[in-house]
Amino acid sequence: MTAEAREAGAPEDPAADGLRPLHIALLTYKGNPFCGGQGVYVRHLSRELARLGHRVEVIGAQPYPVLDEGYDGLSLTELPSLDLYRQPDPFRTPKRDEYRDWIDALEVATMWTGGFPEPLTFSLRARRHLRARRGEFDVVHDNQTLGYGLLGDVGAPLVTTIHHPITVDRQLELDAAEGWKRRLSVRRWYGFTRMQKRVARRLPSVLTVSGTSQQEIVDHLGVRQDRIHVVHIGADTDLFSPDPSVPVVPGRIVTTSSADVPLKGLVHLVEALAKARTEHPGAHLVVVGKRPAEGPVAQAMERYGLDGAVEFVKGISDEELVDLVRSAQVACVPSLYEGFSLPAAEAMATGTPLLATTGGAIPEVAGRDGETCLAVPPGDSEALAAGLVRLLGDPELRARLGAAGRERVLRHFTWARAAEGTVARYREAIARAGGDTEGRPVPRASGGAEAGDDRLTSLASGVFASPASAGSATGTGDSAHPASAGSAAGVSGGSAVDGDRSASRASGGSPRGVDGSAPLDSGGSTSLASGGSAAPAGAVPAATTDVEGVNSESRATC
Repeated sequence: MTAEAREAGAPEDPAADGLRPLHIALLTYKGNPFCGGQGVYVRHLSRELARLGHRVEVIGAQPYPVLDEGYDGLSLTELPSLDLYRQPDPFRTPKRDEYRDWIDALEVATMWTGGFPEPLTFSLRARRHLRARRGEFDVVHDNQTLGYGLLGDVGAPLVTTIHHPITVDRQLELDAAEGWKRRLSVRRWYGFTRMQKRVARRLPSVLTVSGTSQQEIVDHLGVRQDRIHVVHIGADTDLFSPDPSVPVVPGRIVTTSSADVPLKGLVHLVEALAKARTEHPGAHLVVVGKRPAEGPVAQAMERYGLDGAVEFVKGISDEELVDLVRSAQVACVPSLYEGFSLPAAEAMATGTPLLATTGGAIPEVAGRDGETCLAVPPGDSEALAAGLVRLLGDPELRARLGAAGRERVLRHFTWARAAEGTVARYREAIARAGGDTEGRPVPRASGGAEAGDDRLTSLASGVFASPASAGSATGTGDSAHPASAGSAAGVSGGSAVDGDRSASRASGGSPRGVDGSAPLDSGGSTSLASGGSAAPAGAVPAATTDVEGVNSESRATC
């Protein structure tokens, strides 16, 4: 239906559930559909929502989402950041004329102090954008931004997906960190998780992808269990499907690893490959991801002499990825933890036998050991090696597990099912906000924020002006600690996004609230850099130029 027809009040065709179709704003601060689960989620969920008859506007920052074509109700709105982690110049200093407002200045200041600003700064830009378009959307769906800007009124009821708490990633990296400098770097980078905890506790409706993630959101983020709803995601079973015409390459093992981080367990798989090659000399590994130039995986490959036995592929098309998985004798998910594991579901959907760990929610997807997969403990290279040897040497077992895995995915884990479950939660959220059961929102007056809205988001710092109360974002240990000497860096080496400080002023102007009205520093903000102005190009503070150990590929571009 055209915009003119909607404005004229012409009736719309019903959606697949027989009710009025919804206009959905789907937010994603990172949209890369080829690297990392969040981009994949946005791409496939948006397509299936459009197939159900809804209008979906994806609002995202760099790397921008790539959406499937051919759906009238599906569109992309670009909400650009400064793209500070882009290749080939990650951690760059923008030129003076790139600064547009105080949010840009905050983004740079947080990067300079070793933090990751994008969840916060995207949320601030999204809030401004959504409030300017009040009344256009029936529901706003945030894909794990969990930034302060999304608290309060964003012009429509808010539903949030949390794939898994990023505090899990943080702890795994801290456990693997060597030396106090590396641990300090990890803590600075993951400073945004303090904000995410506070925001998560205030959310009225949270979706997650597995029962394991649901429990960890309760345990790590303090969200009430009755606010969290499990909606399983899945594989594109039309694309990821068996094809007997694709030849299987003897000894081939395929895995997906978006980066060399402890969470993915790739180093354990490399060690397992070395052991498996003693019995199957032709065994070799193809990794969908970027080859690490250094770090644990590179060191393990050199130590075991595996240079010719491990291949990395990056930037391949969907069709090439599917054929690669089809060509493998074994698909492997060696992760220490997954909130769901799309690679497991996609491999199973092709009929390729799966060897997977029991980390996180992987067993929910992969099923029982010996029935739909082979399952081994996480972080155990000996067990992985035994699984590889067993599968590579038993064609009957491979055939049985491959067929059973495909059947399991078709029954439980498809994007069509995910979209239907998500729409049901949208309608519940709209009804709670006062809309009717078909999803029609209560009209709101244009302009202006709800009372207390700007106090809720003392935006850049996470310092809430209102007193702590039950379920509030502030609490014991979270009171305001303005940074001293006008520095954006916070207590204990934290970044400006790290929780208890705020960083405001862009050069030459007074900071404003995200709606252009309330001054940001009303909640006790500090200047963004020494001297209180945005620094010119090249003026990187000497103490913050080296962000030790930060993997820009994994944390910034995926």
